[in-house]
Amino acid sequence: MSELKDRLKSDLTTAMKARDQVRTATLRMVLAAISTEEAAGSSQRSLGDDEIVKLLTREAKKRREAAEAFDKGGREEQAAAERAESEVISDYLPEQLTDDELAALVSDAVEETGAEGPRAMGQVMKVVNPRIAGRAEGKRVAAEVKRQLS
Repeated sequence: MSELKDRLKSDLTTAMKARDQVRTATLRMVLAAISTEEAAGSSQRSLGDDEIVKLLTREAKKRREAAEAFDKGGREEQAAAERAESEVISDYLPEQLTDDELAALVSDAVEETGAEGPRAMGQVMKVVNPRIAGRAEGKRVAAEVKRQLS
């Protein structure tokens, strides 16, 4: 079993003992999503830490988007609940890159590929995405690549 999954399970136990309802519900949801992902496909498999980080990133993004939608709909209470879940999930994600760090990684990838112009965006994204590995949102990365290629 992966180290991150073990940490999630032990933190769930701690949250249950502390009667922290938000953390308990969020960790249960995350562990259920992991179990679903492990059971998906033709055979049972165990997710590694990298795959769990991708899943957590996806779940955090869902929460942020839901909070925005609730805000637009005038449902502040649900938006706050979604944000609270997103904060719990983000505790398990790697620290996000600063704008300067992201710019440096993209710059290195542009130099490495020799890309010029917006049409080469795919080449640069192929090189830079594995280096970022969940430490920056895809939208931020794409915007930085586009900015540097323009």
